[in-house]
Amino acid sequence: MARGFWFILVVASVLLMLLDCCYGSFVGICYGRNADDLLPPDKVSQLVQDHKIKYVRIYDSNIQVLKSFANTGVELMIGIPNLDLLPFSQFQTNADTWLRNSILPYYPATKITYITVGAEVTESPENISALVVPAMTNVLAALKKAGLHKKIKVSSTHSLGVLSRSFPPSAGAFNSKHAHFLKPLLEFLAENQSPFMIDLYPYYAYRDSPTKVSLDYALFESSSEVIDPNTGLLYTNMFDAQIDAIYFALTALNFRTIKVMVTETGWPSKGSPKETAATPDNAQTYNTNLIRHVINETGTPAKPGEELDVYIFSLFNENRKPGLESERNWGIVYPDLTNVYSLDFTGRGPVDMTADANATSSTSNGTKWCIASSNATQLDLQNAINWACGTSGNVDCTAIQPSQPCFEPDNLVSHASYAFNSYYQQNGASDVACSFGGTGVLVDKDPTYDNCIYMKTGTNQTLASNNTTATSISSPPSSSSKGVYSSISTSALLLIFLLFLLDIGQA
Repeated sequence: MARGFWFILVVASVLLMLLDCCYGSFVGICYGRNADDLLPPDKVSQLVQDHKIKYVRIYDSNIQVLKSFANTGVELMIGIPNLDLLPFSQFQTNADTWLRNSILPYYPATKITYITVGAEVTESPENISALVVPAMTNVLAALKKAGLHKKIKVSSTHSLGVLSRSFPPSAGAFNSKHAHFLKPLLEFLAENQSPFMIDLYPYYAYRDSPTKVSLDYALFESSSEVIDPNTGLLYTNMFDAQIDAIYFALTALNFRTIKVMVTETGWPSKGSPKETAATPDNAQTYNTNLIRHVINETGTPAKPGEELDVYIFSLFNENRKPGLESERNWGIVYPDLTNVYSLDFTGRGPVDMTADANATSSTSNGTKWCIASSNATQLDLQNAINWACGTSGNVDCTAIQPSQPCFEPDNLVSHASYAFNSYYQQNGASDVACSFGGTGVLVDKDPTYDNCIYMKTGTNQTLASNNTTATSISSPPSSSSKGVYSSISTSALLLIFLLFLLDIGQA
């Protein structure tokens, strides 16, 4: 019995460690504060939680901001501004004092996971790049003294201008004029298992070269592929191409173990007269497709399935920023808490699934799709899926099973949307075929994403093996009905496994 107990304890510990370290890719938000009309930090913290955002980047270590995120579970990336690089690089005591006064009083109630030392220093007119690694070294030493160096990673952020070449991706190379700065930086990152942080903006590539870069390619909407002539890899979006250019540049310098993290990316919703692509629709399209791309663990052509963490820029517009109009219009939420455009950080769908989305309008060809309402209860959605995927609904739900193209994102709204639409299209695309007890919603934007293809009337795009069309439409079962389909979470699987081990140990 004792041996069985210790066996269970050891196996359980290993499984818990694996679950703790393997979160998968995530999408966070940048919380810049270069504006006059922002909400107080406590209201921002609540806003972030309301949007189900779990990762936030701030650009300093503002005490009020740190306090506002205490006990929320939100993980913060905090920054040491370029103006502070000199004192941090000169004296270890400066880094020690900063950590003692600005971080330790609020940690771990406020979850801090990254510290960025300097931001896009190669773009700075001052020659400050040489200060970055000494400052990072001193910050790391301060963390070691506090025993936090394994819990808080230290790095620095960069613009794509750190490369001399980014196309084709396989020719990606760092600019040789930054070699004196990059070599010790990359050695620091590799030694401490810290990510290479990059700020990527396909918007600028399109804006500055619209004849060379298509808008669809920049927005993840391209139906064609760009081929890397050196590797034969196929790219359907610029974001992946830019990420892989960084990876190839790292490989060229023999830094193969460093991971890439995107600390800024996004799309402006408003611009100057010549910035015609800076619109709310394009911003919504880019960020929605980005979130899906990241959460679905697609990876990139050169790094398929590779974890990639991304922060969207930004939470608010920042009216104090200089430059073209677009510089002040990257936010997703106005100070009055209304949305600049709708964005779902859970990756459930490219359409607005809020209460306001129930009204539909027709597209030019009148095509509609049926998806699940995000306002529906989990129980109602589960019962509706069970009915649609069972003998009553007769929908082939293979595509939403594990390892299949529509399994990710693994949540009831996404799975129900696929099942609802399949039933709706197979049954004449009539309004009654999208009722599902009030949990179905008609939309006029194709929910298709990546390799998950949503049927539409008159096509045979489903993965279904049965071709039977129901002659009548019945209602979904009541909440008491036994389900034929369920989403089993990782935690539930772990519990089942542990109970199995306990049974063995007691035998």
